[in-house]
Amino acid sequence: MTLIRSISGIRGTIGGKPDENLTPLDVVKFTSAFAQMLQKEAGTRKIKVVIGRDGRMSGPMFLQLATQTLAGCGADVISLDLSTTPSVEMAVPHFGARGGIILTASHNPKEWNALKLLNARGEFISAAQGEELLSIAAAEDFSYAPVDELGQVTPIEGGFIAEHIEAILQLPYVDLEAVQKAHLQVVVDGINSSGAIAVPQLLHRMGVKNVSVLNPEPHGDFAHNPEPLPAHLTDISDKVQQTRAHMGIVVDPDVDRLAFVCEDGTMFGEEYTLVAVADLVLEHKAGNTVSNMSSTRALRDITEARGGSYNASAVGEVNVVELMKKTQAVIGGEGNGGVILPELHYGRDALAGIALFLTLYAKRHLKMSALRNSFPAYTISKNKIELQAGMDVDGLLEKIRSRYAEQPHSTVDGVKIEFGREWVHLRKSNTEPIIRIYSESEHAHSADALAQRFVTELKELAGL
Repeated sequence: MTLIRSISGIRGTIGGKPDENLTPLDVVKFTSAFAQMLQKEAGTRKIKVVIGRDGRMSGPMFLQLATQTLAGCGADVISLDLSTTPSVEMAVPHFGARGGIILTASHNPKEWNALKLLNARGEFISAAQGEELLSIAAAEDFSYAPVDELGQVTPIEGGFIAEHIEAILQLPYVDLEAVQKAHLQVVVDGINSSGAIAVPQLLHRMGVKNVSVLNPEPHGDFAHNPEPLPAHLTDISDKVQQTRAHMGIVVDPDVDRLAFVCEDGTMFGEEYTLVAVADLVLEHKAGNTVSNMSSTRALRDITEARGGSYNASAVGEVNVVELMKKTQAVIGGEGNGGVILPELHYGRDALAGIALFLTLYAKRHLKMSALRNSFPAYTISKNKIELQAGMDVDGLLEKIRSRYAEQPHSTVDGVKIEFGREWVHLRKSNTEPIIRIYSESEHAHSADALAQRFVTELKELAGL
């Protein structure tokens, strides 16, 4: 079992020993360190922190632990309870908080949970702040408030989801009239978490009256692996075809990743979630785009076709956001179905992605499968190798880089090597003990072949 401290937060499996897994003691320690860091930045013990959780089984326990730890540190707490990651991100500046905590392990299975940490803008803390937090936690360099200075807890009904939705509906790209006229029939996979509440709520506000929800109870005992990959989405694929729905909508447990199912049961492709909504935004507002190095080339193609510039960041939302700000991108995100729209907030937001996508769908007057085929055609092959104890990952990647030094390549995040319109990206995961090997080509068989070539080479170099 595992406890991972990274730019993506404090993530681990439930149970076991402290400092080896994510246990109640670890939640208290890292929450205390986070409060101490925020109080030091503010110059006062009296700060405000927003906290929320996804539907995971460990969520209610960890919510109570983190909330009362913050209060014990002297911080006032705005508790959203069951919410979504983007809703918490928007709530932080709304309430004038110094920071925020989201209790979610995103796409990981039910035995995982995590503390994702936000700054006063509702964005993930920087790498420098992350290092400071880890240092405070390691030294246990925090203290608690005397009885007269304990923080107060204020619960917010509905998890700030309704307020989040209203802000989305005010976006200039969202056309409620067009969506309502389309008379959509939609199937949603709520994956037994926050999306089962938030997505139907958004659809009803947009005038979508025919909504079927699979896995609607947010109890966190996920009906299937919660990562929105084709192999995990057979039930919604079947349901879309059986009910003759226009589309299926899939989110991950904390509602920051988004994927769609076409009317014929095929996958629209989570890589193309960002491509589609970016095309809508760029149609109305010229500008630049950003995605990470493991994302499809199709975003670059449509951006350049509309006169903008495309840039690729290291993997990780905080890296995408940093480059979006630097290049003044009008939209960005990640190829895992993460959409970031700066006009709303700098965070991946599946609810915003749904509203934009439904508008695009209603205005283009195409079936889902035809809409997908209207974009540049690429296929990404996603593979991984489990890390073994003592494995020198950096050394392995350097050997690969050296072997292909004559090819265009980047070492911004692991190693990315280009072969004309194909590429392969090898990197150590921030969230799991694995090496990810992603490749892209214009055809599935050639993408798979390219990926397997590098899987084989890595294994040979590692002696596996």
